[in-house]
Amino acid sequence: MRHRIAGKKLGRSGGHRTALRRNLVTALFHHERIETTEAKAKAIRSQAEKLITLAKRGLVAEQDDPARGVHARRLAARRINRWVTEPDGTVVDVLDKLFSDLAPRYEDRPGGYTRIYKLGLRKGDAARMVLLELVE
Repeated sequence: MRHRIAGKKLGRSGGHRTALRRNLVTALFHHERIETTEAKAKAIRSQAEKLITLAKRGLVAEQDDPARGVHARRLAARRINRWVTEPDGTVVDVLDKLFSDLAPRYEDRPGGYTRIYKLGLRKGDAARMVLLELVE
């Protein structure tokens, strides 16, 4: 029985699972759409939505007390890979994108920032593939 056990193991060790989740959430925020397996998408969906909510609350708190805004950014930075290098060599700050682009986009939305489209089976191993994207 899995009583009070949160999260899926995804067939990986603890460190590998943490790295996988961090990489997938970072890719989702960077590209705003990723194609992955259904199990992985369902595993990171809640983490991505919680980070967007954290960013929204951080922007509101930043207006009253700038220290609370910095604290929210540091909490979010712990859970994603902040810097992403593009193929042309430019470096993108995903944390800044989360707080400056994504959080203001969803300020009037109470939740449900992601959507999952089922794509079918992968050819090699027949894994169920989905498209995980940010709405709007």
